[in-house]
Amino acid sequence: MTDRIIDDELIDSELYEHFRFVADPGQSLLRIDKFLVNRLENTSRSRIQAASESGNILVNDVAVRSSYRVKPGDTITIVLPDPPREIELLPENIPLNIVFEDDQLIVVNKNPGMVVHPGYGNYTGTLINALMYHLRDNPLFQSGEQRPGLVHRIDKDTSGLLVIAKTELAMNKLALQFFNKTSKRNYVALVWGNMEEDEGTITGNLGRNPKDRKKMHVFADGSEGKHAVTHYKVLERFDYVNLVECRLETGRTHQIRVHFQYIKHPLFNDPEYGGNQILRGTTFTKYRQFIQNCFKILPRQALHARSLGFVHPTSGKEIMFESAIPDDMQTVLEKWRRYVSGRENQEFQEE
Repeated sequence: MTDRIIDDELIDSELYEHFRFVADPGQSLLRIDKFLVNRLENTSRSRIQAASESGNILVNDVAVRSSYRVKPGDTITIVLPDPPREIELLPENIPLNIVFEDDQLIVVNKNPGMVVHPGYGNYTGTLINALMYHLRDNPLFQSGEQRPGLVHRIDKDTSGLLVIAKTELAMNKLALQFFNKTSKRNYVALVWGNMEEDEGTITGNLGRNPKDRKKMHVFADGSEGKHAVTHYKVLERFDYVNLVECRLETGRTHQIRVHFQYIKHPLFNDPEYGGNQILRGTTFTKYRQFIQNCFKILPRQALHARSLGFVHPTSGKEIMFESAIPDDMQTVLEKWRRYVSGRENQEFQEE
């Protein structure tokens, strides 16, 4: 019997499917696209052929064409972006902040508060609904996929850059880069507390929190969850909070938010991971009011996907995009700069 394994990491991400098959000893010679279409539910032959053209089908660790004939004992792996959709998706005329667009892909700067793709409780008003309207003449966005063109995502209340594929070729090539972690993603975050080091790395397996499945949790002993690594660098210090740059080595759900909570520096105003309380500072009424004003200006976690880099699927050239820190987060940073400057001036006068 064919051995079928689905990679748990990809199920967690909900953006890829990863399958592994071992051909039976009595397997007759058969084109690999026919072999796979017989074994993968809800997957068309054209989708499998597109995966092959992008190098996403391996036989014994070597990429093959769709015409390859499967032999007894062959080990076959395939990475497919985006499983078939389960709900009806409707185009919606929602404005998009488009950073770049060509015939293969589109890069958007997502506003905070926008859900990336439809799901439980958010079936309309998402980035995918907006893209289905913007790309309504594009076959990929009429194909019945649950999240057409999507190869990565960011949280609802995180702002910043996302790339979306416009063709099957781009979909497969970009999906492989994110799967192999060769894409480049940098974030900026405002975190509670004064980091001990100017640079560092946070490592800790991430998985669903056993007490609340909507949250993620660090399993420090590695007994559960998936390997996760976040590199950080302090950009600016404001006594009680720090502005940090984060580089993802892995891309787990809520990774930056959970990793900084784990080292006791949760993101500023992050309601799910404890950052929406006053965790550092003084007991003065003016300070408490200052923090509450900051929370009102920035009613979300202080996290922005600032830069994104990847290899273009057809030109083969590496391209990079940058996004300015959005107004709500920038306003709070300016308030902290003035607060620190005011304290320093007061201390100087007292001396």
